[in-house]
Amino acid sequence: MKYVKWLLLITILLAGNLTFCQKEDASATRDILLADPTIFLNKNTYYLTGTGSGANAGSGSGFVVYTSGDLKTWKGPAGTDGGFILKRGDAFGSKGFWAPQIIKYNNWFYIAYTANEKIALAVSVNPSGPFLNPSLRPIDDTLKQIDPFIFIDDDGKKYLYHVRLTRGNRIFVAELNDDLMSIKPETLRECISATEKWENTAGAGWPVAEGPTVIKHKDLYYLIYSANDFRNPDYAVGYATSKSPLGPWIKSHDNPIIHRGIVGVNGPGHGDILAVGRRHLYYVFHTHFSEEAVSPRKTAIGELRFLKDPKGGYGKLVFVKTSFRYLSVKTQ
Repeated sequence: MKYVKWLLLITILLAGNLTFCQKEDASATRDILLADPTIFLNKNTYYLTGTGSGANAGSGSGFVVYTSGDLKTWKGPAGTDGGFILKRGDAFGSKGFWAPQIIKYNNWFYIAYTANEKIALAVSVNPSGPFLNPSLRPIDDTLKQIDPFIFIDDDGKKYLYHVRLTRGNRIFVAELNDDLMSIKPETLRECISATEKWENTAGAGWPVAEGPTVIKHKDLYYLIYSANDFRNPDYAVGYATSKSPLGPWIKSHDNPIIHRGIVGVNGPGHGDILAVGRRHLYYVFHTHFSEEAVSPRKTAIGELRFLKDPKGGYGKLVFVKTSFRYLSVKTQ
């Protein structure tokens, strides 16, 4: 009988230790909670930033950054200013720091971002920051604008894709001047608005198309965008193509290419393209936190591919369903 009691006690202790170990392993990482994410690659290091929330630097504080050497193991926040790469007070804006994008141009690093529902640009010598905007002014102060994306074409011309809040969230493009700090107003034109059924499943009076990102493939321009209000479970991703960076744009018949039916989670969208070499193309984006809660939104990534056209055309863009995963940061 004593033997049975001791055996039972040992079994309980082992089970407790096993449970403890499992909890300890699970707590070694935590989901990264950034919306509107972007990943920038520089010298074999990936820099991940986005719209903050709660413990991940709320959107009124600025932008934090996480770093990785393999797109799998992330560390941070790793910005030079207490985890931040751009902090309120060092650049334009006092609230609503949203949707950043980092680029390298003329050996300087730039971050395009939204604050106070205007678009601004800050500069740094290091992708870890600090990014500064000494003028404390937006690029264009004419009306509310969000979600900037800078695209530099093969001929050196620079374009600012962005969203203007006018009769809905509509995607526009304008050519940038060489200093990147202002647009050429005469080149401004609309690209995309939410007109299709999947783009406005709630029948909202203010339709939403936002989160533009552009890539060039075989002389064709692909504009990836999100539609529906981000709080809508049907928030999803589609794309359009054009033979010119200024359009006109033709929406794909295969839209949406990323939606909750594919990833199994509500609200996937508003991300950025990451090209790694010539063979791998990724899309980093956010989803709702859970079935019940939209925020804080969770950061995810998946692979995109161009399918070959048997007729020799440009091919279509598809999302690899099995590649979907969340990004997490080490906590130990």
